[in-house]
Formats: sequence, structure tokens, C-alpha cells
Amino acid sequence: MSNRRTDRHVIWSNVNLDYEDWKADLESEYPDLSEDERYELMYQLNADYLDDERINLNVQLDEPILVIADLGLWNGRVSGYKEISSGNIRDCLYSEADLTEWFVDHNGDMRADAIHHDGTNHYLYRAYKNGASHEQRENLKEKIYNGTATRSDITRITRRIGDEIARVYGFDIRRLRPPQELRKQRSVPIRSCYEESR
Repeated sequence: MSNRRTDRHVIWSNVNLDYEDWKADLESEYPDLSEDERYELMYQLNADYLDDERINLNVQLDEPILVIADLGLWNGRVSGYKEISSGNIRDCLYSEADLTEWFVDHNGDMRADAIHHDGTNHYLYRAYKNGASHEQRENLKEKIYNGTATRSDITRITRRIGDEIARVYGFDIRRLRPPQELRKQRSVPIRSCYEESR
């Protein structure tokens, strides 16, 4: 895949697939297919690789996963959330969008950009911390729903899951930013949490 961003470790993507990256292998493996057929096959093979990534990321966590969403809808952007009650990272790798890219950002957060006919949704995947009470979880979800959750609100109740993903794929996550940068972020609304990874 070309044009990969250097600020993320891509888990899987069907965004910006470049036929030139696949062309030589497809021509040698499938010489009887037309270029259009090989182009279609590229998408099919890439989709099959998503199943491989689900196998790779069959990582069971102790707590459910909270998906924090910045949704691009036809009438504007809204905040939302959902829970993946299984707590298994593989269950994050499902999307109804036309194009999706799952990745771990430079802060160790698992994220996704999902492009659909109305716009782009941005997702942040975090596991609840052990010991986070039902009331704390509900308060956080209410703040997310209202669009007032800050990075500090999110990190108080949840933890990043990029560390588990990094162990599977063998890459390093850089250290968190210096404390003065974290202090600046504490009062920033949730949408900036998405924008900081861009």
C-alpha cells in the first residue's frame, strides 16, 4: 500500500489501495486474467487479509472495549460511543463503511478512520480499567454523548489497547508526550483527541 502515514502502525486498510503495489505479483500469479479482473482480485485478496488480522488479534482483555466515535453524518459531526462487551480486540475489526483503516497511533491508541457516503467516522478504541465503577463508566459515556469528554476524562476510566497490538506485531510505541503537553490537553474537548492523531 502506498502513501502510508508515518504517524501510525496500520493494522489493515482498504483505503488508497494502489494497484501498482500489487501489479507484479498479480500478473505473475494470474497471467490469464485481464487487468480489470486483477484489479478486482486485489480488493478481494485484501479483504481476505482482514480475516487474518482478526486471527492475529484474537486477544482477550479483562474488561469490555469502549469505542468512542466522532461521526461524520449528512447533517454534521456528532459524538457517540458503543461497547464491545466481548473485550476481544478482534471484535474491533468490523465495519459497515465503504473504506476503513484500523491503526495504532503514535500514542499507542487503537483507532479507525471509516469512510462512507456521508463523510468519515473516526473511532478510538479503549478498554475500561479494572476497578472502574459502573457509575464512572456511565458518567464517561454521558460526557462522550454530549461531546464534552476530554482526553483526561477518557484516560481516567479507560486504558489504551495498542500495547497488546504492538506485542502481536512486534513494533514499539513511543513514550507518552512530556507532562506539560498533557496538561495543555486536559481541558480540550473530545474531538481534539481525534484531531491530534492526524
